[in-house]
Amino acid sequence: MSEIRIAVTGAAGRMGRELVRVISETPGSIVSGGTESPGSPHIGADIGTVAGLPPLGIAISADPLEIVAKSDAIIDFTSPAATVEIAGLAANARIVHVIGTTGLTETDEAAIKAAARHATVIKAGNMSLGVNLLTAITRRIAQALDETFDIEVVEMHHRQKVDAPSGTALMLGAAAAEGRGIDLKTHSVHTRDGHTGPRKRGDIGFATLRGGTVVGDHTVVFAGDGERIEITHRAADRSIFARGAVKAAHWGQGKGPGLFNMGDVLGL
Repeated sequence: MSEIRIAVTGAAGRMGRELVRVISETPGSIVSGGTESPGSPHIGADIGTVAGLPPLGIAISADPLEIVAKSDAIIDFTSPAATVEIAGLAANARIVHVIGTTGLTETDEAAIKAAARHATVIKAGNMSLGVNLLTAITRRIAQALDETFDIEVVEMHHRQKVDAPSGTALMLGAAAAEGRGIDLKTHSVHTRDGHTGPRKRGDIGFATLRGGTVVGDHTVVFAGDGERIEITHRAADRSIFARGAVKAAHWGQGKGPGLFNMGDVLGL
């Protein structure tokens, strides 16, 4: 089997550099290119050198179309606007688009869904095996417990993270809502301040913490009368997300158009 050519958007960022390293280390994978925003000082730099590897002979580009044209898959942990642009290019090229971008609006989601009619799109709020197992367990526990158990999702990330709650927290909340058979949009609480009154039965609460260099901590709390269940995942290294994303890029080869998630990739 020939090697899978995988490109990386935001190649000079923390996640981009990690992705380049993991792709380089993964058998059957080669780095085919990488992008950065126009004006970035990394444009034209060797993608391997930027990632802390020996030179790979591939210059970081400001033109996503250029790298899509020579890739079998593209992995994208960038911004919503950039992700929507890449989705259109990947759809036209019929390559696999792996999306780890968070903070997407309903309009962004609609554009990605439309792109998935022409390309294999694998999108997840978190690419790690552990978090996706946590998601499956959350759904199962929520299904087993009734509304006498209140559900809270608590997350903490580094001080530089710009969206809240995290995409993973929202993914966990959605799993809990699915297990309970409710609509998360009408049963979620994101802010509590001042005199809020008693907690409304059936709601799913979100608490957001930011500080330091925390890669990502997520806890789902099921609080009942006289007992509490807590399930937690702590990420200590971004490589867990990169490995999951590369696994998804391989899994998507030959799958055909559609919108998939890491549950599909991992058989959950």
